[in-house]
Amino acid sequence: MIREVKLKSYVALLALLSLLVSFAACLLVSAQTPLPQQRPRLAGSVRPAPEMAGASSPADEEVDENDVVRVNTQLITVPVVVRDHEGRPVTGLTASAFQLYEDNLPQRVETFATSDAPYEVALLLDTSGSTRAEIALIRSAACAFIESLRPDDRVAVLSFNTTEEGWEKLATVGVQSYLTNDREVLLRAVQNIGASNGTPYYDALERVVQDIFRDPPQPERRGRRALVALSDGVDSTSISGFASVRAHFLESGLLAYFVQLNTEDYVEDRLLADCQDDRTLRLAPAQLERYRRTFDPRADRADYADFCLLGSFERMAISRSLYRLARQEMDQLARDTGGRTFQATDLYAARTAFAEVAAEIGRQYSLGYYSTNKSRDGRYRQIRVDVRGITGAQVSAREGYKTTQGE
Repeated sequence: MIREVKLKSYVALLALLSLLVSFAACLLVSAQTPLPQQRPRLAGSVRPAPEMAGASSPADEEVDENDVVRVNTQLITVPVVVRDHEGRPVTGLTASAFQLYEDNLPQRVETFATSDAPYEVALLLDTSGSTRAEIALIRSAACAFIESLRPDDRVAVLSFNTTEEGWEKLATVGVQSYLTNDREVLLRAVQNIGASNGTPYYDALERVVQDIFRDPPQPERRGRRALVALSDGVDSTSISGFASVRAHFLESGLLAYFVQLNTEDYVEDRLLADCQDDRTLRLAPAQLERYRRTFDPRADRADYADFCLLGSFERMAISRSLYRLARQEMDQLARDTGGRTFQATDLYAARTAFAEVAAEIGRQYSLGYYSTNKSRDGRYRQIRVDVRGITGAQVSAREGYKTTQGE
């Protein structure tokens, strides 16, 4: 019996040591991994309820922004960051400092969360293309980002994986961890990210909305949910498209932050190589079709069916157009939702950008209102936020939403 107890104790000790080694490994990556020098990169406890401003809605119900409901009962959440004329964040504001407008008509602020309310973040890490060679650096940047968030902030970790179906290798979206504020769980999740032979970027954004943030938020986290993506934004394998992604983000009220990796030169160099060269990167059929539909819709599909039959000039033109489109889409989604984009020439710059994102998330206010426009016309409505009493105030906020349609 004594021998059995000792054996169980020994096994438990080994499990504890394994956990500590995993935790230390992630921190060691952050502290010791050498930073890239030249080549471009491819890509708990609950706080008190937030302060409330104004009376409750006549409907006597706050409905989560993810629900499909009648306009006259839908609480519209508006995340806001305020900076002074020198770009420094302004904290300590109260609900009375804000004025909301929808289609230029004033709205009453019904709910208000101060900047110290907890956040929920979906962290998407692009591990496709040339990033396969330096996943350790992505882990390092992700670990630093997670550690810089506040204790009550909850995080989910997603990445791209490769799965095999028969002889075919497919790029898929993998959820390494669902929302949690357990830092040990999150750091282990970051260690588990692998590589992918494709970029299902749009599918990943859809999964953030449909899976990670499927359930309504707790009251203190209402309007305080965000995507933070490290990617070049160039999709290669998704079933979804940008129009669908944008519509779902506008419906959900999620903020979108993008750390844009500058991978264009590195990719272009390999696109121009001969198809027999092992270094060659090929544009996927989905990318060629997206280019044709967007930039050359009158062309026959057969003209873009085979990457290896394209000339060097054509390959370069297609790649540059797809990168330009990706940047425009990231900028638009960030602007629409009240988030921001950050440029990163390499993973050293990505770590700096992650630190800025974490700091900004900690300075967000969240406003909520019930629209005075009760029609259910399915149209897009513009939102504007003004701040009283601060000369030259710079306001970053969600720019609008689309109503549900019905009688």
